[in-house]
Amino acid sequence: MTFQTRISSAAETGTGNRSFDFDVAIIGAGTAGMAATREAARHTGRIALIDGGPLGTTCARVGCMPSKLLIAAAEAAHAGRISGVFGVHHGPATIDGRAVMQRVRSERDRFVGFVRETVHGFENTELIRENARFEDDFTLRLESGRMITARTTIIATGSSPVVPANLRAAGDRLIGNDDVFEWTDLPGSVAVVGTGVIGLELGQALHRLGVRVRLFGRGHRAGPLTDPAVAGYASRSFTSEIPTSWDADITASREGDQVVLRWGGGQEERFDYVISAAGRRPNLRFLGLENTSLAPFDTPVPPYDPLSGRTKAPNIFIAGDANGDLPLLHEAADEGRLAGENAARYPHAFRRARRTPLAIVFTDPQIALVGASHAQLAADPKRAFTIGEVSFEDQGRARVMGVNRGLLRVYGERGTGRFLGAEMIAPAAEHLAHLLAWAIEAGLTVEQVLQMPFYHPVLEEGVRTAFRDLAAALETGPNPAMRCLECADAE
Repeated sequence: MTFQTRISSAAETGTGNRSFDFDVAIIGAGTAGMAATREAARHTGRIALIDGGPLGTTCARVGCMPSKLLIAAAEAAHAGRISGVFGVHHGPATIDGRAVMQRVRSERDRFVGFVRETVHGFENTELIRENARFEDDFTLRLESGRMITARTTIIATGSSPVVPANLRAAGDRLIGNDDVFEWTDLPGSVAVVGTGVIGLELGQALHRLGVRVRLFGRGHRAGPLTDPAVAGYASRSFTSEIPTSWDADITASREGDQVVLRWGGGQEERFDYVISAAGRRPNLRFLGLENTSLAPFDTPVPPYDPLSGRTKAPNIFIAGDANGDLPLLHEAADEGRLAGENAARYPHAFRRARRTPLAIVFTDPQIALVGASHAQLAADPKRAFTIGEVSFEDQGRARVMGVNRGLLRVYGERGTGRFLGAEMIAPAAEHLAHLLAWAIEAGLTVEQVLQMPFYHPVLEEGVRTAFRDLAAALETGPNPAMRCLECADAE
C-alpha cells in the first residue's frame, strides 16, 4: 500500500486541550465498525462502539452468507435437472422448503453468533447498546438521554433496503430482500423487483428451488454490468431461464393473501409475495447530521475523501455502506481500517491507496467486474482503450463440464498496453476475476499477462484467448516472445 500524509494542526481542529470522554466513538458495529475498532485499538484504549440494533453485520445476517446458503441449495436442486446432458438421469427432485430454510437460518445464526462473540470480546472498548445522534461535532446523545463526547467520530451505520412507493399497496406481502431469510418455508410464488445484484441472485435461487418467479427491472439493468455486449448477453441468459421484464412500470394491489402486479400493455400476474430488491440506502437519516458542520449538503451522503474516510468536519469520518460508494464486505473492512487509523491518530490523517475494484455476483453463470469498468473507461476522454473478448460457448473445458455459457471482455490501454479492467458473465467467474484483479494490482501489461502459465484444459484458457484478442487489437502481437535465459549473456 502507498501512503500520502496529510496533517492538520490542533488549531485547525478546534479541540485544543479540551477533555473528551472517548478518543474515538464508532457508530455502528457492522463490518466497517468492527474493522475501525480493531484498528483504532492499536493506537488508543478510549473507544466507544455504539449500536442499538441487532448485532451480526449485514453480511452475516441478511447479505453475503444467508444468500449464498440459499444459492447453494438452489445449485444442488439444479444439478440434478441438468445431469441428463452427461447421460446421468435422476428421478424428479423433491424440494423440502422447510428444510431448505431451516438450514439457511441455522447456518446464518451460526455466522451471526461468531460476529457477536467478536464484538463483545473487543478489549479497551465500551460497547454501548443504544442508538446515537449528533448534538454537535463532538457530542453524541444516546437514546437513554446520556450525553458523551468524543475527539473523533466514525459513522459506520450501514444501509437498508429501499422500498419503492408504487409497491406499498401490497401491505405485509411486500418484503425487503433482508426479510427473505426469516421465512420458515418457501412460498409458492414471488415477484422480485430489481435486477441488480440482489435481485438476480435471489430470483434465480428461488426459481431453481421451485418457486414461481418473475423478475422486474428498470432501464434494462443486468446486475452491475456496464459493458453493453456483456450486459446484453446476461439479459438474454436470464430471460431464457426466468420470466423477466427488464424495463417495467409496475402498479400493485392486494387481493386477499395475494398481490396483483400490473405492467405495460395490460399484463397482470398474482404472487404470494413481492420482494423489493431495488437497492439500498445509507442509514444516515436519524443521526442528526444537521447539527454538525457537515450540514448543509445536497447529496445523499455528506462529501468525504474516499482515500482517508474524512468528511469536511475534520474529526468526523465515514466508512462502509454508510458512504454509499462500494457496498461490499471487503471494501467496508478496508474503509473501516482506514477510518479507524485516522480517527485514532487525529489530527494526523493518512490517505491510503485503495485496492483494485472487484465485484462478483453469484448467479449462474456468475457475473464479475474487475478494475475499471467499461462505463468508466468510455467516460474518460483522456484514456484510449481497446477491447478483447472470448465467448465461453465453444471454450473447451466449459463444454466438457456442460457450463458453456458466457462472455468475457478485457480492456487494455492503447500506447502502454496496460491491462485496465474486465467485465464478464462466465462459469467460475469468481476465480477468473481474482486472477485478473491480481494482474491489475501488479500493474501487468497485456503482454505480461500472456507470459503467465496457462494449463490445459482449464477455464482459464478462455482468459488467455481474450488477452490474445486484446493483444492483436493493441497491435502488440497475439503471441509474446518466449523468454530467453541466455540472450543477455550472448549479447
